Amino acid sequence: MNRAYKFRIYPNKEQRIMFAKTFGCVRFIYNKMLADKIKCYNDTGQNLKTTPAQYKSEFEWLKEVDSLALANAQLNLQAAYKNFFSRKGAGFPKFKSKKNSRMKYSTNNPNGSVRIENGKIKLPKVGFVKIVQHRQMIGTIKTVTIEKTPTNKYFVSILVEYENQVKTVNLQKFIGLDFSMHDLFVTSEGIKANYPQFFRKSEKKLSRVCRWLSKCEKDSNNRNKARLKVCRVYEKISNQRADFLNKLSYRLAENYDVVCIENLNMKAMSRSLKFGKSVMDNSFGKFRDMLSYKLYFRGKQLIVIDKFYPSSQICNKCGYKNPEVKDLSVRFWICPSCGEKHDRDINAAINIREEGKRIVAKNKISTVGHTGSNACGEGVRHYSQIEVIAQSSLKQEASAS
Repeated sequence: MNRAYKFRIYPNKEQRIMFAKTFGCVRFIYNKMLADKIKCYNDTGQNLKTTPAQYKSEFEWLKEVDSLALANAQLNLQAAYKNFFSRKGAGFPKFKSKKNSRMKYSTNNPNGSVRIENGKIKLPKVGFVKIVQHRQMIGTIKTVTIEKTPTNKYFVSILVEYENQVKTVNLQKFIGLDFSMHDLFVTSEGIKANYPQFFRKSEKKLSRVCRWLSKCEKDSNNRNKARLKVCRVYEKISNQRADFLNKLSYRLAENYDVVCIENLNMKAMSRSLKFGKSVMDNSFGKFRDMLSYKLYFRGKQLIVIDKFYPSSQICNKCGYKNPEVKDLSVRFWICPSCGEKHDRDINAAINIREEGKRIVAKNKISTVGHTGSNACGEGVRHYSQIEVIAQSSLKQEASAS
């Protein structure tokens, strides 16, 4: 099994220069190989196959940086071509811009060339760099990715491989989560997440620094200062959001065996002029990613209910389906069949939880349902097989009801 860890590093002046050279060489070799492929295809109709080593005789400065970083740039280009021809919606590979403020490169760990000793990490061609290792790693280092943020901070992401240590868990404690535009979600127990709306709280400050940036002369020192201020505001919002979502997903993964949520199309919802900002601010998709891998590492389950399941319309007491609740303005309603009073979000969360119990009972799931080698970590998608078990059956049930 693979797992990723991310730590901050503090390179000295010479190491920052080497990082800058590597970022530039990786960008150059990617763009050069892409341009040669396009030219060869336009001239001959054939696919050109080259390696970074073939360019080192013409561009000798490529020898100054880590050769594995250049090799990974080649692999990234090959993956981009493969996605373009095999994946629907994947665009043609694009040239990398020198003005991109977020730069990164990846290298491998052959023969233990990457290691952590005495608070420093050894990197090829760079040497020992000071690292803040806030947690212990388990396993063998496979690859590392060095990243420079727009605020000139450096981070290293370390991918390690270790034996599968996921323990068997009896799935007993269930909870349902219903998506909420302002609170992030409401649980089947009636508890709201109370998302702090970090972006909206920083809007005034963000608009002020963006206004300053727009008035600065291009390529001036004041513009660089203003750009850094804008980046710092965005970075703070991102860090606040990630911290809140990580702590929230951790508590859910620790206290419950099965978490049931809806399979919502957040991208389509974000296009709404009325709700787009709120949808993007709460970052429900990122929360789902965090919840998924945290549950997986504990041998627990994330069950994703089909989006066609009418969770808001069904009375959780008698099962009556009220089509009038399709109107989003209806926040409270009384069941015409049994007279039960319902809060729209709590009722939906209860129905999602019960549907999750039905799926677990139907498929007799008692342990983690996904095995194999997968990269799990911050920002890495990892969903268990249970998410798509009852998609077709739920659609039929929803249309029939």
